[in-house]
Amino acid sequence: MLDPSDHFQTIDASEERYRLLVESISDYAIYMMDSAGTVMTWNAGAQRFKGYSADEIVGQNFARFYRPEDQHADIPRRNLRVAAAEGRFEDAGWRVRKDGSQFWAHVVIDRIVDASGRVIGFAKITRDITERKQLEDALRTSEQQFRLLVKGVTDYALYMLDPQGNVASWNAGAQRIKGYEEAEIIGQHFSCFYTEEERRAGEAEYNLDIVRQKGSVEREGWRVRKDGSQFWAHVVIDAIRDEHGELLGFAKVTRDITERREAQLQLDQARNALFQSQKMEAIGQLTGGVAHDFNNLLMAILGSLEIVSQRMPHDPRISPFLENAVKGAQRGAALTQRMLAFARRQELESGPVDIAETVSSMRGIFDRVLGPSVLVRSQIPSGLPAALTDRAQLESALLNLAVNARDAMPAGGSITVSAEERAVPTDAGGLKPGRYIVLSIRDEGEGMDEQTLARATEPFFTTKGVGKGTGLGLSMVHGLAEQTGGRFVLDSKPGEGTTAELWLPVAGDDAAPAPVTEEAGPPAFEPKRILVVDDDALVLLNTATMAEDLGHQVLEATSGKEALAKLRSHPVDLVITDYAMPQMNGGQLASAIETEWPHIKVIVATGYSEMPEELRGKFERLGKPFWSHDLKAAIERTFS
Repeated sequence: MLDPSDHFQTIDASEERYRLLVESISDYAIYMMDSAGTVMTWNAGAQRFKGYSADEIVGQNFARFYRPEDQHADIPRRNLRVAAAEGRFEDAGWRVRKDGSQFWAHVVIDRIVDASGRVIGFAKITRDITERKQLEDALRTSEQQFRLLVKGVTDYALYMLDPQGNVASWNAGAQRIKGYEEAEIIGQHFSCFYTEEERRAGEAEYNLDIVRQKGSVEREGWRVRKDGSQFWAHVVIDAIRDEHGELLGFAKVTRDITERREAQLQLDQARNALFQSQKMEAIGQLTGGVAHDFNNLLMAILGSLEIVSQRMPHDPRISPFLENAVKGAQRGAALTQRMLAFARRQELESGPVDIAETVSSMRGIFDRVLGPSVLVRSQIPSGLPAALTDRAQLESALLNLAVNARDAMPAGGSITVSAEERAVPTDAGGLKPGRYIVLSIRDEGEGMDEQTLARATEPFFTTKGVGKGTGLGLSMVHGLAEQTGGRFVLDSKPGEGTTAELWLPVAGDDAAPAPVTEEAGPPAFEPKRILVVDDDALVLLNTATMAEDLGHQVLEATSGKEALAKLRSHPVDLVITDYAMPQMNGGQLASAIETEWPHIKVIVATGYSEMPEELRGKFERLGKPFWSHDLKAAIERTFS
């Protein structure tokens, strides 16, 4: 039979173990209070983070652990009332240590009742969670700062989408860029920012599908504001997932880069223009070089043909072929002039040109050349200022443009020639600031596509059949415009015709057409001692022979250095020199002669317009290729 005393000993041992357990806990303050809140027990954890020993705190009211303002508000007694009434009270708040420092505590107060249900006290468990609160506060502050940061950003639209693509958040940048207030857009599907065409094509959902699969997508394209206007956007969409990989939604970043795109397009256009300019310059250099060499060949051919024609009697079996050869060479000479015009190396005689009078004087030529199926209309206002250009070259350019317009209208049509004055305030399109006459020729023809238009002014490029065009007509017009300080612009679309604009600078107010004067008759003929200088043996032979046939005494030299040596040992009245020679060109030779032998006259022969400005007017210029009568006239002008 069990002894009752053993039972009580067992209970006492169990309670002792429980007491030891509670008193040894150091991470929690566990203690008992009576029904008034007086501390009755105290464990190691309470002593560790509240600072009181058991002797100091047992018998004291637990209200001293509260801050003065909480005590004044009667919070300690209120908490006990809640625990007594509800059985339990749980809270977190600031508590006070013995040294006056504060800590953030998590508190649980449980009521203790006797067998009759009467409250006889409370069990209180307190834990110091200051570090956790500091972390939570730091996290909350960080989240608030981040939220404020996102909300305050105005250069980017930063917002969230739910898994279905509906707008879940909205920042100031989104409102500024897209125009929607937050209340207007939250809950709306983000496809409303896409263009109508992209919505029909399902572009918005397609992008979200990519993000679901790959995690992110980046796009550029047109997006639509609330008012319907469009902007060019750079867009990034990222998937947001929880720790288990479940999709929570999407983060979307949009930036308006319309200005940057326009700047890039302008830069690309400028680069293309520069490339085109460099290409045309390179082609011009090549064309000019070919034209120079071709000019020398034509000089040799035409000169030789002329000499043969003069020295042989007329023979019906031979003479027609000589004349045919001359005509062929002359056509070649005209071709080189067009090539030089494109290369901007032909000699221009620029002066004030009345555009209205020039176009009017060409009506008869237009009628004969263009034929009855083409009607030419003129829309040139009266009082238009004179343009500064070479009239002969301008007439040739107009005729070329008119012929091109006619060829673009196989069934006939009308050509409109118009002109107006325009001002260029700043450097634009290669034009210097100033006033310009814009001469336009517009047709109703087939027009050109972009590829054809881009190559239209290239030399030898033509859309006409074989033998129906040299491909130099527009090149010549381009060269004329560039050389006179203007520009040539073509505007054309397939089926809408072509408009060619020739921009020419307005002649200065003090400029006036040179008065026409009667030329004095040539002086009495006197044979001269002439030194002919040319690095091309074929041209040298012909020029020397022409001069001899005119009755002059002739010496020959193949370089500037050889010419100077002969001048030091032979008396000479006149030097006829080619301009484009290696080592010492004709201009340098002429200047050396002027310095050492100022009495010797100089004629510079060239097919170029490359003589420096300071030499123009100082020496007589003889254009290549030339005939005997051209040489005779130049010699007479030199000694007049």
